[in-house]
Amino acid sequence: MSTTTAFEFDWLEEKLYILVVYCVEVTGNMQVYILCTLLLAASLHALDCDLEEYCYERLKTKTLCKPTSCLDLLCLGHNETGVYTIYPTGHVDSSMDVFCDQETDGGGWAVFQRRMDGSVDFYRKWDDYKLGFGNLSGEFWLGNDKLVAALQASANNEMRVELESFGGETVYAKFSSFDVGDESTKYLLAVSGYTGTAGNSFTNHSGKKFSTRDQDHDNDSRHCAVAYYGAWWYNACMASNLNGKYYYSDQNTHDDGVVWREFKSTHPLKTTEMKIRPSL
Repeated sequence: MSTTTAFEFDWLEEKLYILVVYCVEVTGNMQVYILCTLLLAASLHALDCDLEEYCYERLKTKTLCKPTSCLDLLCLGHNETGVYTIYPTGHVDSSMDVFCDQETDGGGWAVFQRRMDGSVDFYRKWDDYKLGFGNLSGEFWLGNDKLVAALQASANNEMRVELESFGGETVYAKFSSFDVGDESTKYLLAVSGYTGTAGNSFTNHSGKKFSTRDQDHDNDSRHCAVAYYGAWWYNACMASNLNGKYYYSDQNTHDDGVVWREFKSTHPLKTTEMKIRPSL
C-alpha cells in the first residue's frame, strides 16, 4: 500500500486555516470567505494534481465546515489515518464515525470493510449488515445504510479493495465508478472501471442485490449466502466473497472463505479492506 501524504501544513498554512474558520464563523461575508479559502488553497502543497483541483473547488463551499467525506478532511489538513466524524449531508444530524485512510493512493478513503484476524463473526443477518458491526480500528462492516449515505454525499465515487495473502503478497483492485442503492433496492450494486493488480473479481456482481443468510436475493437456485457462509452481492454465486468465513491458513482451498478468485483462486486471504472516496 502507498504511504504518500497528500498535504502537509506549515506554520503559515495553519494560520491561514484559522483565518478561514474566522471568516466563516465570525464575518459571515461570502466574498471575504472565498478570498480566505483561495489563500488557503494556494498554500496547500499538493502532491497529486487531481486532489489539488478537488480541494480547490471544495474549499470554495461552506460545506467543509461539516466535512462530508474523508477527502474533505484531507483538504482541511487532517492527513493522519484514523477514525474521524463526517457529515454526509453537511448537517450535524447526519454525523457518522468512519475510519479514514489518508495515505493510500493519495488518501481521502472511507473504509467500509476490513478483515484481518477473524475476531469478528461476519456470518450475520440482514439487520446486522444494514446497521453495521465490529470495531472501526479492527474488523468491521460499516453498515449498508451508512455506506449508502456516504456515497450520496458525492455525485460520483470510486472504490478500492486492498488484499493480502497469508504469504505477505499485497494487491489492489480499483473501480472508477461505484454505487449502492438504498434498502428499497436491496442495496443494488453498480460497479465498473477496473484497474489494478488483483484481477477483476467484482464487476461480475454489478447489478446484483445484497444477500444475507436470512434474505436471499441472488440469481442462483441455491441460497448463496448460506452456501458460501457470508453476505455479499451474490450472482450465481460468486467471483469474490470478502465477507465469507475467515480461515487462518491458505494451505487448502475454501469456496466459503474470504476469497477473490482472480487472486489466489479460492485460497483464503489474510487481510482485506474496501474503501470509497469521491471521484477525482
